[in-house]
Amino acid sequence: MKRLERLLKDVKAGRIEIRDALVTLRGLPFEDIGYATIDHHRALRRGFPEVILGQGKSSEQIKAIIQRMSQQGDNVLVTRVSRRKGLAIQRSIPGARYHPVPGIITLMNHEVEVVGKGLILVVSAGTSDIPVAEEAALTAEMMGNQVKRLYDVGISGIHRLLNKAELIQSANVIIVVAGMEGALPSVVGGLIDRPVIAVPTSVGYGASFGGIAALLAMLNSCAAGVSVVNIDNGFGAGYAASLINKDREDTI
Repeated sequence: MKRLERLLKDVKAGRIEIRDALVTLRGLPFEDIGYATIDHHRALRRGFPEVILGQGKSSEQIKAIIQRMSQQGDNVLVTRVSRRKGLAIQRSIPGARYHPVPGIITLMNHEVEVVGKGLILVVSAGTSDIPVAEEAALTAEMMGNQVKRLYDVGISGIHRLLNKAELIQSANVIIVVAGMEGALPSVVGGLIDRPVIAVPTSVGYGASFGGIAALLAMLNSCAAGVSVVNIDNGFGAGYAASLINKDREDTI
């Protein structure tokens, strides 16, 4: 959006010829590089550039997509990247940063503009849930939100959660990440009048069935207003929370 605004202002001011602007606009919708069709129009439609799913892609493919997006001036977010690939890409692309806990690569080509109207709080039931929670938190931060974290406050020691009541009440949107029996989102949802996005994780013993037990528990939450994303989908939760939290006063 900002890039298009600058282009139109430059044309209006006579700093760019119309012919040159047309060349730029031709590459704005998408770019076909063979194994990927990069959606450069995504930020204009959705408010945030296309996010790269690193899982299943080679290091060379990820690097090439990052470089093409960087040429457009976009900030870049890559999810689900193994440590080996992440560190290799970090070494080869100046400015790229690999975050090992959630397996995310970020590349900041410009300062993140704060567009969130309030605080997004990311809560995890246990330490083992932090990788998914961090995927949600980093996604929300990259999308221009103030984010705070509250980790390892599961219901086996509910006093840890209740001790942070003031922080919980201050949030505009809360992402709650939990495995095992997945009860924490219902508890949080019963304490506040704000949207709660529940994220089931695959953390747990055999009867958790890789997160299905937590997923079903969250879908059956008795606390009204709890929405649920897929198992281990921290990215989806962070993205949804950002859309809820977005200040739309300047939206065209």
